[in-house]
Amino acid sequence: MFEIDGSQKSGSGTILRLAVAVSAITCQPLHIVNIRRSRPQSGLKRQHLESVLTAAKLCNATVTGAKLGSEELFFTPNTIEGGNIEAVIETAGSIPVLFLAALPICVYAKHPVTLHVAKGGTDTLHAPTINYLRFVLLPTLYKLGVTAEITVQKYGYYPKGLGEVTLTVKPASLKPFQFEQFGNLKNVNGVSVCTFLSDRQVAKRQADAAMKILTKNNYPSHIQVLNDQSNPYQKGSSLALWAKTDTDTLIGADALGELGKTSESVGEAAAALLVSELNAKPTVDLFLADMLIPYMALAQGQSVFYTRCLSEHIEANIWLMETMLNSVFSIEKVNNLYRIEKIS
Repeated sequence: MFEIDGSQKSGSGTILRLAVAVSAITCQPLHIVNIRRSRPQSGLKRQHLESVLTAAKLCNATVTGAKLGSEELFFTPNTIEGGNIEAVIETAGSIPVLFLAALPICVYAKHPVTLHVAKGGTDTLHAPTINYLRFVLLPTLYKLGVTAEITVQKYGYYPKGLGEVTLTVKPASLKPFQFEQFGNLKNVNGVSVCTFLSDRQVAKRQADAAMKILTKNNYPSHIQVLNDQSNPYQKGSSLALWAKTDTDTLIGADALGELGKTSESVGEAAAALLVSELNAKPTVDLFLADMLIPYMALAQGQSVFYTRCLSEHIEANIWLMETMLNSVFSIEKVNNLYRIEKIS
């Protein structure tokens, strides 16, 4: 049985989600304590609970301690069959975060998986936007052998959520990767979304502000403007950007609309973040970096990438993969970048 202390490293929900995923994939029972101990409200919140319950559905697991506020959990997995899975968050809890927990498990299913999630947030604070997953994470995972697709039925934002999204995944054998050359920039694209805010031209203003910053930094861009009307009960907006180079490197950034924040500041924030990434010339952006760690650990063979920062999530995910899978990682500072390699 895996024994994991959830207060280690970042002490965040990421440790819980990835621990459950590895437990499911290896079919080894998990006992995790001190769940989210370092957070202001420790224990399972609604989105973490639904991630655990969804993982349990995927691998027919028996779970003890799966209740709101719980800081201890026993997870005993069985076979990952696949098929159609339904999940309901009931708050503005992040659907992308739930997908980050479920996706590695889906890859190891016997049959294709269709995971439908309702009543959650597609674009929320402290989480990637749904379009970042669509246009940055999934195309990157495709290079590793993963065929997956995200379809948005309804966008959802804080505080009501009410978003609805479907993830489809085909079983795959993960391939190692060597992302070592940034290359030369080919194009910058993006999608600017607003839901029931077209009268204020929110999506267009976000896009225009981002393109102004990108052009000023010699990174001309094309950003799709999407005036969404899928969710009349929850207004909101987001902007996702991604840049591609001639070595097939994909670098992303995103930003979220909030009350009291102008549309222009949303566009400027996303563009400034992308500019910081592109100026550093990594092969993986800061946020994609921690998402790739479990796939590096699970794939047979050596994998490597360069990123501009060493975040607490990267360090926590490496610690967890070394603890649970006996993987060996190395981290080396090379000029202004961090070279992260999974050796074995």
